[in-house]
Amino acid sequence: MMLVVGLTGNYGMGKSRVALMFKEAGSVTIDTDAVVRKLLGEPAVIDEIKGVFGEDIAQENLINKERLADLVFQHPHLRVSLEDILHPEVFKRIDEELAMLSNNTSAAVPIVVIIEAPLIFERGYQDRFDKIITVFTSEEVAISRLKKKGIGEGDVRRRIESQLPIGVKITRSDFTIDNNGDLENTKRQVEAIYQTLVPSCLSRRV
Repeated sequence: MMLVVGLTGNYGMGKSRVALMFKEAGSVTIDTDAVVRKLLGEPAVIDEIKGVFGEDIAQENLINKERLADLVFQHPHLRVSLEDILHPEVFKRIDEELAMLSNNTSAAVPIVVIIEAPLIFERGYQDRFDKIITVFTSEEVAISRLKKKGIGEGDVRRRIESQLPIGVKITRSDFTIDNNGDLENTKRQVEAIYQTLVPSCLSRRV
């Protein structure tokens, strides 16, 4: 019995912190950004990226991630090209991990899998998930928190603007988490949603 849940939201709004809270509550979590980081070190993927972005996107066969990020957020067509290279491989790795979880767990044990993914709605991936949760804050809160990490306001705004408006994601989601407040408030929302997801998982009988 497995329920696959997409966890999304816009840049700087707290997906990773919320994913950790779901893990602490009892979920299995998969971070697509972590999968991407691994892929960016694989020779076949590096060659594909160089084919689109040019040889100078890599030094000593290592992707220059800062330059890559600058290019894709300045040029939407390049961002789509990069996603077209990476996303099929990301979902292939996720499917492999889900298969292992299913094979290695008793059929009587419910598994809630939280997949942290920023572009579920932008790329039309919503049908890959049984449920979708959107984490949100105001842009001002996101900018303020990221500034404390040394990320400039201009970079934050460019990245947020490259994604669907958070209000659209909220209306398309099964659950939402308001991350504007303190951590305890967010944690209470996570635990309440998790307690709803487990019965949904049990009812699937798969």
